[in-house]
Amino acid sequence: MTIADFYKGMNGKTVAFCGLGGSNLPLVRLFLKAGACVTARDKRTRKQLGSLADQLEEIGVRLVLGAGYLDDLTEDVIFRTPGMPYHLPQLDAARARGSAVTSEMEVFLDYCPCKVFGVTGSDGKTTTTTILAKMLQHAGKTVHVGGNIGKPLLPVIEQIKPDDVVVVELSSFQLISVGHSPQISVVTNMSPNHLDIHKDMQEYIDAKKNIFLHQNAFGRTVLNLDNSITSGFVPEVRGECLLFSRLREVQHGCWVDADGTIQFSENNTVTPIMNSKEIKIPGSHNVENYLAAICAAWGYVTREDIRAVAATFSGVEHRAEFVRELDGVRWYNDSIATTPSRTVRGMLSLFPQKLILIAGGYDKKIPFEPMGEPVCQHVKTLVLMGVTAPKIETAVKGAKGYRPGAPKILHVNSLEEAVRVCQKEAVKGDIVAMSPACASFDMFPNFETRGDQFRSLVNQLK
Repeated sequence: MTIADFYKGMNGKTVAFCGLGGSNLPLVRLFLKAGACVTARDKRTRKQLGSLADQLEEIGVRLVLGAGYLDDLTEDVIFRTPGMPYHLPQLDAARARGSAVTSEMEVFLDYCPCKVFGVTGSDGKTTTTTILAKMLQHAGKTVHVGGNIGKPLLPVIEQIKPDDVVVVELSSFQLISVGHSPQISVVTNMSPNHLDIHKDMQEYIDAKKNIFLHQNAFGRTVLNLDNSITSGFVPEVRGECLLFSRLREVQHGCWVDADGTIQFSENNTVTPIMNSKEIKIPGSHNVENYLAAICAAWGYVTREDIRAVAATFSGVEHRAEFVRELDGVRWYNDSIATTPSRTVRGMLSLFPQKLILIAGGYDKKIPFEPMGEPVCQHVKTLVLMGVTAPKIETAVKGAKGYRPGAPKILHVNSLEEAVRVCQKEAVKGDIVAMSPACASFDMFPNFETRGDQFRSLVNQLK
């Protein structure tokens, strides 16, 4: 069955798109063209949608908007937006009535005509996905990047050729309902995340495991041996299992030796790839990202492709991104750090001196205790904002190694105020980093907007 057959089957069906986000909105016209009766459901009001509401109605879309947008959810096919909890009562009731509840990525994985490389994990997904895509591109392959980054792929699936490759970053929200795994799957690491959406940590872990559980014997799964959760996945892998480790030698996969050389082991043969010092982007966590990408790409790229990317790739926006130096103070945008582990493994591990750190934001119900001691070790001034500020302060003050005033803790009401306070606190030679350890939703629509505003505010400083 092809994607053309799938669209043919939508003729005459009632189809609902719940949430008019980036993955659902491009599909509306495609399903109208296929002959479906389309309803767009969104919690925003007509006023908040503005001209988009008029445009959708003009092409024949029925709108259900506002607080009750999921009421009477009786359509034959229901597309949920990735951030929508899978077990919402309204969605469960729709399933019980016989509706098919799916998502853009779920359908894409079912019908993609070429090999798919999938990357998930709590931290490092985007960087690993980008590194992997660049390696494959350097090897001369036509690469389509999507999922949790880039563009929705289902709207362009008919343009993808069998000899192309797809690289997708996959969130737990996307994976929770998939019944088809990528042929090559990577789990970078696992730590508590998104516990405001998932009912518990086990549901979060189980969602992530879907990236490899539906592979056949010819699949490949890449797992982090240094992470206790991901290393526990090994017995459940059906196909080839490659491990990566920054701390020890592995028999099948990628590792770093005592001299810092990245090695690949297979069939009792060890192949040196490069020294980890050749990787342009800093940080031990980025060495791990390369180890994961090498395992995924092995056999599809050459050692020269890997080394070329390592020497030239300078990182992704909002990930330890250097913004500017002013009066001897260096400013870094690490807005991607939406979990404590991301901040600890990222910005707090990059520099020998103590930082001035901006942190805090939306509460994903993740414990902050694991970042308490690293903050005491690596931060001299902690500037807190957002609803999680009190929780972070409590975690730091309760940590081993905390002494009154070390770090100095300040509270602010906005990002603008945070930047002003940091400029006042900083002296020549200091590093100021925004690495929030939290999502942005209390103040910003996403981490990109938060990072863009931080960059703008820093560049305006005089």
